[in-house]
Amino acid sequence: MTVAGRPARADDIPAGGADDSAGVKAAAGGAVDKEALRRKYRQERDKRLRPDGNDQYIRLTGRFAHYLDDPYTPRVPREPRTDHVTVAFIGGGFAGLVTGARLKEAGVGDVRIVEKGGDFGGTWYWNRYPGAQCDTASFVYMPLLEETGHMPTEKYAHGPEILEHCRRIGKHYDLYGDALFHTEVTDLEWDAARSRWIIRTDRGDEFTARFVAMGVGPLHVPKLPGIPGIDSFAGHSFHTSRWDYGYTGGDPSGAPMDRLAGRRVAVIGTGATAVQCVPHLARACGELYVFQRTPSSVDVRGNRPTDPEWFARIATPGWQRRWLENFTANQTGGVAAEDLVMDGWTDIARRVRSRIMELAPEDRTPEKMLEAYEDSDFEKMEEIRARVDAIVEDPETARRLKAWYRQLCKRPCFHDEYLQAFNVPGTHLVDTDGRGVERITERGVVAAGREYEVDCIVYASGFEVGTEYTRRAGYDLTGRGGVKLSAYWAEGMRTLHGTHVHGFPNAFIVQPTQGANLISNIPHNLTEAGGTIAMIVKYALDNGFDEVEVTEEAEDAWVGLLLGHPGTLLGSPDCTPGYYNNEGQDPGPRGRLNVGYPHGATAYFGYLDRWRASGTFEGLEFRRGAA
Repeated sequence: MTVAGRPARADDIPAGGADDSAGVKAAAGGAVDKEALRRKYRQERDKRLRPDGNDQYIRLTGRFAHYLDDPYTPRVPREPRTDHVTVAFIGGGFAGLVTGARLKEAGVGDVRIVEKGGDFGGTWYWNRYPGAQCDTASFVYMPLLEETGHMPTEKYAHGPEILEHCRRIGKHYDLYGDALFHTEVTDLEWDAARSRWIIRTDRGDEFTARFVAMGVGPLHVPKLPGIPGIDSFAGHSFHTSRWDYGYTGGDPSGAPMDRLAGRRVAVIGTGATAVQCVPHLARACGELYVFQRTPSSVDVRGNRPTDPEWFARIATPGWQRRWLENFTANQTGGVAAEDLVMDGWTDIARRVRSRIMELAPEDRTPEKMLEAYEDSDFEKMEEIRARVDAIVEDPETARRLKAWYRQLCKRPCFHDEYLQAFNVPGTHLVDTDGRGVERITERGVVAAGREYEVDCIVYASGFEVGTEYTRRAGYDLTGRGGVKLSAYWAEGMRTLHGTHVHGFPNAFIVQPTQGANLISNIPHNLTEAGGTIAMIVKYALDNGFDEVEVTEEAEDAWVGLLLGHPGTLLGSPDCTPGYYNNEGQDPGPRGRLNVGYPHGATAYFGYLDRWRASGTFEGLEFRRGAA
């Protein structure tokens, strides 16, 4: 590699800001100087604020459209479908699988899943980069374990096992027979005269369904950083969600990437994906350059194989639901006598609870409890920064890898090899001190005016999260009276439970927002929503109802409940920019509706249980005949 016409040196890596590790410690006893730490956090946030917010990213179009090709399954020609099904589900990831499973259990045999990939799996179909694994314990992350009889092989299962489990669910519940793979929905239109939905796709399909449900997922549309010159690079490049094993060698099951020896590779991005793939690249590349705008918070993962004898003892009837409820209660402030999962997520909450319980009863005011939360977070983040020093051998690299923000400003990462990767000869951290990559040239990547020549650029730049729902889905819905969902949600999402939308009968959405909004374990949200949809569909079919729709009054009341309480601490505006806080920009009215049940996830799931058990589905209107 050359820099300005000469061989690169270690001191060519752009210098970051001064390390304030000592500055945030008070002189007496090494206690944290809270004001100094707050000041450091603000400084680090401010240098990363950008006026373009989410617009700093670009879609994979034009020259980059081939990044979206399916490298795993050939696209097979087929005739367009013009038939009718009882339920059509858009999305073949966890949302579609759990909803389809619950519908089948309820006796609804006519379920068609429409999926743009070549098989079930959703994000786990596409994301087969080396090292991909769940960062929430397998026992609560992987749905329908009890129903399918599967024992996760590890506490944190790797991608191939999770993908195979998705296929297992599809086979177990006979969801393959009528599925449409390599198919993208382009339009959904409500046919009021027949009380059904018309579904149109990019394969020429135009079929109808009595009910439609949608679960396109938050990790659905890959994005690229809008770096000047990004289309000028003459070497090889790809997005992590379409890993090019033809170039790197190896395969998703973990075979060594034997084609990278001697090659110079750049990774742009240091979020959760990079944390998992960088260790594998470090072992394989001749030279690896990790371009960092903001360090991730990387705590201990502690992965280990599952002991079959232990699993046999815990896997008694109802075990997974108990584990789900226990994890959610421990992680979100509910009541639990023990912590079954014992991971980094529950550790965060356990620390906060301990600090709050230390307060005298009369001091448990919102202000004092927020202060206790902050104290706990300061303590934890100091531990995480100290872990960097303990692992990374080069002090300057360690300094640059420290995260200066609260732990829940960005999605916490847990890994036992990422920090160690920077001790591997040939692996270099290129810290941009919050500025990001300056530009990309025909030969490589430029940061702080210095060009790093590379053979390949790997974009670990994530997915669209803060954009409009219909933009991410790739289609709009036309409901009653010709109203478009994009127009109805022009000022923000409006639902009951995040699932039902007034003016869009017989349509359901499976996702966390305006429901539990449990970000630490997305599948729990999907499992509960899928079960709810199956109950409602069965009720409508058993009782001869043609339509079901949330009333305007019920939707208004739910939205009012959401807006009438303070928002979550997750990704607050004073955090360093990221997708949790709309890249540090004011989210406006739309963003203020991207919240969950104000009393927390455990309370929401309890409320939903009671709502379903009542048998009345309060707030929904069931009708016979076309409206």
